[in-house]
Amino acid sequence: MSTQKPERTQGRAHASKRPAANHSSPAGAKPPATKTSKHRSQSAATSSAVAHSAREAALDVLVRVEENQSYSNLLLNQTLQKYALERADAALTTELVYGTIGRKNTIDFFLERFVSKGLAKLEPWVVCLLRLSLYQLKYLDRIPDHAVVSEAVQIAKRRGHQGISGMVNGVLRSIIRSKEELTLPTAFGDVKRIAYGHSHPEWLVRRWIRQYGVELAEQICAANNEPPHLSLRANAMRADREQLLRELQESGIRAEASPLAPAGILVQGAGNMALDPRFQQGDYSIQDESSMLVAEALDPQPGMRVLDCCAAPGGKTAHIAEKMNDQGEIWACDLHEHKRKLIEDQAKRLGLTSIHTLVMDALELPEHFAPESFDRILLDAPCSAFGVIRRKPDLKWAKEEEDVSNICNLQSALLDKVHRLLKPGGILVYSTCTIERSENDEFVRHFLEQHDEFDLAPLPSEAFQAIEQQDAQAGMVQIFPQQFRSDGFFIARLQKRR
Repeated sequence: MSTQKPERTQGRAHASKRPAANHSSPAGAKPPATKTSKHRSQSAATSSAVAHSAREAALDVLVRVEENQSYSNLLLNQTLQKYALERADAALTTELVYGTIGRKNTIDFFLERFVSKGLAKLEPWVVCLLRLSLYQLKYLDRIPDHAVVSEAVQIAKRRGHQGISGMVNGVLRSIIRSKEELTLPTAFGDVKRIAYGHSHPEWLVRRWIRQYGVELAEQICAANNEPPHLSLRANAMRADREQLLRELQESGIRAEASPLAPAGILVQGAGNMALDPRFQQGDYSIQDESSMLVAEALDPQPGMRVLDCCAAPGGKTAHIAEKMNDQGEIWACDLHEHKRKLIEDQAKRLGLTSIHTLVMDALELPEHFAPESFDRILLDAPCSAFGVIRRKPDLKWAKEEEDVSNICNLQSALLDKVHRLLKPGGILVYSTCTIERSENDEFVRHFLEQHDEFDLAPLPSEAFQAIEQQDAQAGMVQIFPQQFRSDGFFIARLQKRR
């Protein structure tokens, strides 16, 4: 996905309902300022004296996501490194963070029944602790109820005061007594039933029902709550997929060939594959299977001149270079200076020298390069990213409906600029990691209506064997997250007439 993302919407609906600090409020609410400082100081001292648990690490991430609208995946990675948790605890932390955020509105719907004054009057960390605990009680079978309550109360004591820990204890014990009653009203219509049953914003569910119908919208929402695959892309410069697959299996890793991507390998239970020496020596990259199809659609050949307009962090750029046998010239552009290093680090790790980086707004690329000077152009456009919700569940709560139309305007401006750089007969691939039709097929058809020098070109049949052949031949494919358990992705292959 591109790094040129729109500004994130400020202020979540839930957070906006929360009142300012109430200094005289009872247990669970914010205590007086001086007391707060004292408590925080004591809490910090106490926390530093105890080993961090998976739940405490998860709570740290959840609070920062709630308060700062930070990306959960980035915060989680930072927190796991900071706390240096054992592998099992790191896995539990990941499950708790993604599960709690992913089920947020359903969890809040149930919690409101048990918090007499409402969630909006509690401090963010108390709300997050209750959410985290309810997620374990309702959605995780392997953790005993008493362990959930005990650890939540201990965390509440360390972070707050006796009154808060008592309230947390009371709420969670009430939930346990009423577990069988944690069900949704049968009178809900399709929108509310899917929105709360699979925990998505109602506006998003309503939008997907309008685009795809009730059944498919529900399948998409359900898939967004499932853990994503871990997939690797074999570096063709080092070894083909079969060789790497054999090496992984011989070293005891459960691995199998991806049914979707020709260069892809699915692995299970192998932990963080970025720590494997084979990753460091450039034998593979970690990339979603759908994302791997983008370079396949571009079909770059050795010696070509290629432009990747929104390249960071560089996964697709590197794949393009590998497919060109590192022969030719690839310009990898991105808006942000600090992301140039991500691309260069990838190229160095993989042993690729054909990649050149450029920090520039993609809208200005026609001022930097001569018209019709590239054989291939990839515009992996900034998008609403609704195809990667299972990897970044906070996305669905952070965005609002008007964000979709705003991003469409940017996509239109980008494609209008960069298509001029393509040689006659050249190929331009437009891709997004979303399932929004206004950003995908509808967007491409609108572009074609205005640019009769472009046609849709069939996607390479060998690389797209797993895709409905009628769609591949038509030159546009929409991959939904429930189809292959990969990211939701859209790819269109456009050819400029000679």
